[in-house]
Amino acid sequence: MGKERKKSHFQLADYVVLAMLAGMGIASKVIIVPLAQAITGPLFIPGGVVAGGFYMLFLILGTAITGKFGAALLVALIQAVLVTITGTFGSHGAASLLTYTLPGVAVEIWFFLSRHRGCCPFCCFAAGMLANMTGTFGVNLAIFNLSLVPLLLSIAAAALSGGLGGLLASSIVRGLQKLDIIS
Repeated sequence: MGKERKKSHFQLADYVVLAMLAGMGIASKVIIVPLAQAITGPLFIPGGVVAGGFYMLFLILGTAITGKFGAALLVALIQAVLVTITGTFGSHGAASLLTYTLPGVAVEIWFFLSRHRGCCPFCCFAAGMLANMTGTFGVNLAIFNLSLVPLLLSIAAAALSGGLGGLLASSIVRGLQKLDIIS
């Protein structure tokens, strides 16, 4: 019982890993979003929708690496606070607290309902898809206010890119397992 209880709580190492993942997610936006905008500009799809698929993978990695419920939400909260305080790329001011946190909530709900923790390609695909769709919808509510057709197109693109980001997260987890870095 003691070991199980100890494993269910976050340890200092878990917090360090989650903070690093959050920081990597924010840092990657500076590179990924302009690239995505260059690709999606002619398609009239916001670049953040496509780029979101990549940086949502850090939420999934938080859960997959620590194996703990709440890890994705902690990564999302850390990102929200970092972006809001620093005003870095991708900040929507105080709305960032909501737009960055909601995808973490979506991942947590998915992992809770599916009883997965970033353990397989399917659960990672679904988590990435839900995270990016939720983030896209949240940013639309807070900032863009797109009409129905562009919103549906953006959410569809978010589903695809989020799912692909989830598959990338799954691949990273498998690589870390092969190297015996995580179990």
